[in-house]
Amino acid sequence: MGVKLLIGCCGFPISRSKYFQIFRTVELQDTFYKLPSIESAKRLKSQAPENFIINMKAWQVISHSPKSPTWRKVGIKIDPSKAQNYGYLKPTKENFEAWEKILEIARIYNPRVIVIQTPPSFGYSEINFRNAREFFQSAPSNNFILGWEPRGTWRHYPAMIEKIINVERVIHVTDILRWKPIIKENQEVLYTRLHGLGGKEVNYRYKYKEEDFSMLVTAIMDILRRHEYIREAYVMFNNIYMFNDAQTFRDYVLQKRIALEVV
Repeated sequence: MGVKLLIGCCGFPISRSKYFQIFRTVELQDTFYKLPSIESAKRLKSQAPENFIINMKAWQVISHSPKSPTWRKVGIKIDPSKAQNYGYLKPTKENFEAWEKILEIARIYNPRVIVIQTPPSFGYSEINFRNAREFFQSAPSNNFILGWEPRGTWRHYPAMIEKIINVERVIHVTDILRWKPIIKENQEVLYTRLHGLGGKEVNYRYKYKEEDFSMLVTAIMDILRRHEYIREAYVMFNNIYMFNDAQTFRDYVLQKRIALEVV
C-alpha cells in the first residue's frame, strides 16, 4: 500500500527530549492558546530531530469568539468595538492579520498540517458557511496543509463541508472513531484527532482498549482502500492517557503486521 502511519500526541505529555526519542510527530497545542515568540519557536525547532514532523493547532484568535474563556490566554489586547471581527473564521482584516502571525510561526516550525479547530458554538448556519468558505478561499496556505476540524452541528451538513474544503490545501479533520471525514480527490494526507469515546463530542478521560484499536485500524484501512492517493495517515491522541495510548496503538499495529509503514 505504501502509506506511512504517523502516530503521536496532541501536545507533549512528557518532556520534549524524551518525546523526541519515542515518537516522530506531534501536534503543538500551545500555539492555540498563545503564539510563541520567534525565539521560542526557533528553540523548539532546533531541539527536534531532523526527521521529526511537527503539526500545529492554529491560534484561537481566528477560530473562537473573544467571549470564549480561553481567550484570556491569547496574549493580545483588542479594541472592544472591534471584538465582533475576531474568530469564527470571519473573513475580516483582524482575522487575516492574526492568520499572518500564525504563518510567521508556521514558517519556523514547517508543520505538515495546521489544524484549525472551530468550537460547537460555530455550528452550521448560512453566515458561518459563507464566512468559512471565504476565509479558506482567501487565506494563503503557504503550501501548508490546512486541516479544518469543525464541531457542533456541522456533521449534519456534509455537503456544506465538502463545498468549504473544496479549496487547494484544505482537508477535513475528525475523530475518525466518531465521524468519518470527507476525503477529497487526490488528497495525500489523512489526519485524525482522537478525543476519547463516550460523551457528546469529547471524553478526554477515556482510555482506549484493544477493541478500539481494532476499530481504528479498520476505519483507517477502509479509507485508504477507497482513496489510494493518500500517502500519509496521522493518528494524534488527545486524551489524558495519550502517551500510553499512542505507544500501545503503535505496538498493536506492529504486532498485527498491518500493511502500513509505521513511523
